[in-house]
Amino acid sequence: QVQLVQSGGGLVQPGGSLRLSCAASGSFFAVNDMGWYRQAPGKQREWVATITSGVGTNYADSVKGRFTISRDNAKNTVYLQMNSLKPEDTAVYYCFAAVDSDTGYGRYWGQGTQVTVSS
Repeated sequence: QVQLVQSGGGLVQPGGSLRLSCAASGSFFAVNDMGWYRQAPGKQREWVATITSGVGTNYADSVKGRFTISRDNAKNTVYLQMNSLKPEDTAVYYCFAAVDSDTGYGRYWGQGTQVTVSS
């Protein structure tokens, strides 16, 4: 069983910053790619960023230069530092992790956390 537990998020004014965290726990052999998606009200889930186990990173154009993804492999934790936040960043943010376990390869999701950017 693999669990992803998110923390962080909340309400911030435009131009502000927030940091999200997501920790993987349970029984597994390896955590491969980790990353974030988001879903705004009335919209489809949107990919935000991915970081590989080798710490290569990729970002959606909409967040490039403002968001930074990082990970701590010893803690099986991924972070999303969000700077220069805009109202259009308002969404529920979900982390994911691609995990190898005794049940095989699978993608697991966090519970979601609300980020609201508003004055």
